[in-house]
Amino acid sequence: MQLYHHPYSLDSQKVRLALEEKGIDYTSHHVNPITGKNLDSFFFRLNPTAKLPVFQNGSHVIYDAIEIIQYVERIAEKASSGGNDSGVSNQEVVQWMHKIQAWDPKYFTLFHIPVKHRLRVSKFLRRVIIARMAECPDLATSYHNKLREAYDTDEKLGNDDVVRRNEEHLIKILDEVEAKLSETAYLAGDEFTLADVMLIPILARLELLSLELEFINTRPNLAEYWAVVKQRPSYKKVIGRYFDGWKKKTTLMKTWWFVKLRSMFRKY
Repeated sequence: MQLYHHPYSLDSQKVRLALEEKGIDYTSHHVNPITGKNLDSFFFRLNPTAKLPVFQNGSHVIYDAIEIIQYVERIAEKASSGGNDSGVSNQEVVQWMHKIQAWDPKYFTLFHIPVKHRLRVSKFLRRVIIARMAECPDLATSYHNKLREAYDTDEKLGNDDVVRRNEEHLIKILDEVEAKLSETAYLAGDEFTLADVMLIPILARLELLSLELEFINTRPNLAEYWAVVKQRPSYKKVIGRYFDGWKKKTTLMKTWWFVKLRSMFRKY
């Protein structure tokens, strides 16, 4: 099984957390979306949307995060029960998974990144798309769609209503989570489930953006929950090793300097 992913991608984090929690072996391929590696022709042919993650098991390729996670769950359940997958997630877990997945982190994340960094990366990625379009004429239509999407994203970031609605959606989810955690230790009961797998990357993103005081610590049940789940081995492997403490600066600076140098020397 092959997984094309990157720590910057929330959906990648969700899938990797599920794989680690279920104890499934896989081959890892890092594809950095900020440096444009997801726009390389090999990956673009695999997934013309250029979105992460992509999960491949033989000829079976899956692009949707929830579909990947449920596929992984079925594999794990069959392995542990001799071919019977009757132990898959209950309805409450699935409902939480879809509720959390309905929030798009893109605009919230980009809005809270310093403007000069965001604009530099945006300009760099547009030039990467144009360069790849010239290299692979057969993919020109798909690359053109991706370029149009990049301009559309920049335009929406200038729309206060888009950003406001996106943040309100997040707050609504966090408030529901806070209420639920007043009753149970985890999101769908007293045991860790795939619902928690979906939530953890969102909390990690808030901390990465230095917004935990506003969005996590103001919700005492959520703050306590966050402290607990960060101790899980899966979190430490998938997220903590890249973003906890000083590692956050190292991870971000490595990418930032790549973009800056490539832009300086026009190496797209």
